[in-house]
Amino acid sequence: MIDFDVFSRHSRRDILKGLLAGGAMILGIKGFGHMGFFAEEVTGAAQALEKLGWTVACQLYTFRRFPFYEAIEKIAALGIKAVEPCFFLALDKGQPGLVTSEALTPEKRAEMKQRLARLGMTMPNFYANVGGDAEQAKKVFAFAKEMGCQTIVAEPPPEALPMLDELLAEYGLRLAIHNHPKSPQSRYWHPKNVLEAVRDRSERIGACCDTGHWVRSGLDPVECLKMMEGRVITLHLKDVAEVGVVEARDVPLGTGAAKYDLVLQELARQKFRGVLPIEYEHDSPQLEEDVAACRDFVLGWAAKNVS
Repeated sequence: MIDFDVFSRHSRRDILKGLLAGGAMILGIKGFGHMGFFAEEVTGAAQALEKLGWTVACQLYTFRRFPFYEAIEKIAALGIKAVEPCFFLALDKGQPGLVTSEALTPEKRAEMKQRLARLGMTMPNFYANVGGDAEQAKKVFAFAKEMGCQTIVAEPPPEALPMLDELLAEYGLRLAIHNHPKSPQSRYWHPKNVLEAVRDRSERIGACCDTGHWVRSGLDPVECLKMMEGRVITLHLKDVAEVGVVEARDVPLGTGAAKYDLVLQELARQKFRGVLPIEYEHDSPQLEEDVAACRDFVLGWAAKNVS
């Protein structure tokens, strides 16, 4: 979800600065003659995202330097109104030891929901610690349901999926299997491994496609998405500087090796509808500007390619 009112609350100079983040002219703007033309472009992007059924979100690992309550303020200021928390990240600098997870007490969960609601934000995804323990999974799913989530993002062992499939039906949730870069510890780095794991599972279980990690693993993200067609539940929108380099640094969408215009084109071809969290792992000095550039790339692509 994008809050387009954010754009109207800023001066023309601030708006244009944001739209030019990363040195690219965003939203298909050819000139800056008057604000009426700009308004039309913003409206066009909003309508395009709605037609596509895409909700732009932010993965909290992007702002891991900040506790949750500070991070969501920064994300909301960018006009992004959906967030995917991580089970291991801090909740509040004034409450040491608390993380955004199922371990929170009912009172702290209510506090978390109130802080989200105050900003008009939602929590459609939750990056969770889910394995083969059914009782632990129930705690995670109950927390996610209480927080308004639709999708759990995790990397459970394949042998746990039959049990998790049953619990997902009980709680009315979906499970998106996330991929990390190729390594001896990363069982889901290749789409073939994910597809094998979910082959006999219901449509409640699919993939969280991390495009940047595919590129780090030497894979073509567009071809990977084609392989995953029908099982793509959500993504981590990520572009990186080099192919086949595990430590390749993140760069704004559309400026790296992930061929992001083609990635979005493939999602549109598949008629993907769902949440698209931006995840920017490079903790750059201009982090908010870089995330804004990622946001604007998605908006610009939608405005230019959807009629």
